[in-house]
Amino acid sequence: MKTKDVKGLMLQLSEYATVSKDATLAEAVLALKKSHDEFDKSRYRHRAVLVLDETGSVIGKVGFTDILKGLEPKYDEMLSDKGAMHVGFTRSFQKTMLESLKLWEDPMEHICRKAAQKKVASFIKAISEGEYIEEKASLNEAIHQLVLGHHQSLLVVGEGKKITGILRLTDVFEAVTQEILACKI
Repeated sequence: MKTKDVKGLMLQLSEYATVSKDATLAEAVLALKKSHDEFDKSRYRHRAVLVLDETGSVIGKVGFTDILKGLEPKYDEMLSDKGAMHVGFTRSFQKTMLESLKLWEDPMEHICRKAAQKKVASFIKAISEGEYIEEKASLNEAIHQLVLGHHQSLLVVGEGKKITGILRLTDVFEAVTQEILACKI
């Protein structure tokens, strides 16, 4: 594979959906929808919203699963033990949990109220050390970090450790796919 760097594949921060930490879940969903509507249709859609503090710095991200979990507070109780999140449950056991814990018991009509009341800050996904990568890092390093960390994206940092963009797994996969398709087999 040709040597490529992260900066050449990343999306600029200005191209990505963002909300303030004080935003509601509904505002985060609206920001994600707006980014989907305005984003280049030849590329994959965003799978998260970046959360910004008062200074405009990225402090976290909220993905599809985070949004769904944010709408059902019982998931926090059920998944509070980190180990439980990585255990494979049979479909039968999952159905039993759904019924016994009364998950999603409230009618879907209440979803608007929940989304308007719940603040992003209450379920923000904190960014771990392994979710940062430097602009000048190679594509090989990015692949390694994405695979080992099971990340959907990495925050790209430039000079002074300032976040300059986001490197999405979908864009890395697309670059690898293009290399494979270009091979003369």
